[in-house]
Amino acid sequence: MTLGYPLAPEQMGNHFVMTDVSSDLVFRRGKEVGKAVYQNRALSKAGISERLFAFLFSGLVYPQIWEDPDVDMEAMQLGASHRVVTIASGGCNILAYLTRSPARIDAVDLNAAHIALNRMKLEAVRRLPSQGDLFRFFGAADTSHNSEAYDRFIAPHLDPVSRHYWERRNWRGRRRIGVFDRNFYQTGLLGLFIAMGHRAGKFFGVNPARMMEARNIGEQRRFFNEELAPVFDKKLLKWATSRKASLFGLGIPPAQYDSLITSGDGTMVSVLKARLEKLACDFPLENNYFAWQAFARRYPEPGEAALPAYLEKQNYDTIRGNIDRVAIHHANLIEFLAGKDAGTVDRFILLDAQDWMTDDQLNALWSEITRTASTGARVIFRTAAEPSLLPGRVSTSLLDQWDYQKEASRDFSARDRSAIYGGFHLYVKRAA
Repeated sequence: MTLGYPLAPEQMGNHFVMTDVSSDLVFRRGKEVGKAVYQNRALSKAGISERLFAFLFSGLVYPQIWEDPDVDMEAMQLGASHRVVTIASGGCNILAYLTRSPARIDAVDLNAAHIALNRMKLEAVRRLPSQGDLFRFFGAADTSHNSEAYDRFIAPHLDPVSRHYWERRNWRGRRRIGVFDRNFYQTGLLGLFIAMGHRAGKFFGVNPARMMEARNIGEQRRFFNEELAPVFDKKLLKWATSRKASLFGLGIPPAQYDSLITSGDGTMVSVLKARLEKLACDFPLENNYFAWQAFARRYPEPGEAALPAYLEKQNYDTIRGNIDRVAIHHANLIEFLAGKDAGTVDRFILLDAQDWMTDDQLNALWSEITRTASTGARVIFRTAAEPSLLPGRVSTSLLDQWDYQKEASRDFSARDRSAIYGGFHLYVKRAA
């Protein structure tokens, strides 16, 4: 990531209020994201692809995060004293981390839609009357009064920029918040990508939703092998996925596409087949809400199967009690870390952001991570391809201050239920 417009949080009591950015600045489509993505001339083929991605990515991409927070928390050994810096994305991870009662979480993102979603989630946890109301808002589909709950309980407490985002009307006169009256998880680029996958399956005679009829892992694998796997042999699908724009709906920019394709046989269709196989076959459906979103296009009902941690009833009181430990920043990660004192961060979660970065950006990022990291600090991130992308790109003088946990990284990668990444990586700061 390169430049952004950091919001300076002012702590008022136990709440963090964002005060220094106008709505016109925050919602200037594509500007901040573009600065993170652009690596080629505007009129080149690669440059045009990058600019199309930046335009699409400036809106809502991830209605839910697609990194497994349970794996994150185990890898981080997250505890009550830890000060955390994470990329925000859809925000499910932030709320999950609160179950471990860390001292503070700073969540950073360049995408203004994700910022608005995260701020709204925090206020929903604070303001909705009960855990059941929280589940109906973020967990249930087709709850027609969610927008009324927003108006009554959430909107009066939202910052003006986020409120502007959720109450803006489309060409039909419908407010954006109205998506929560239907199925929020079928929106955003990711939701549209999953819908496209279902349509493609039906075009080839397969209904992916039938995966949910499987009663065990054996039946899951049988459905994948007999119904889903043959679709990836279709010439039309191979041709479509050979275009970089085909994966923009997964939030994969052109540079990450190039990295991702190296983890297969040289074709994107082989990579997608392997990742879908892991999602479909490696975890029981009752334990994997990511598979529910991919195949059923919804979350399970309470008691039906596992839910994201922030929607599980037993975590509600803890998360609500810790909600004021979170600050949301519309900022560039490198610049945000540059504003922190040395040795003041214990845990860093980078998601897959480094796949976007040039060597100069990676070195700038790791320079700030190394400066701000406490002794024993942990960094976790994911990559499209299997190997860590740091060796040979980040300077030896920086990497020598960190221990790469190779075997643990492989184990965590295998257990990541979201299944879409090639590698999970854990680095631990050495003692001086």
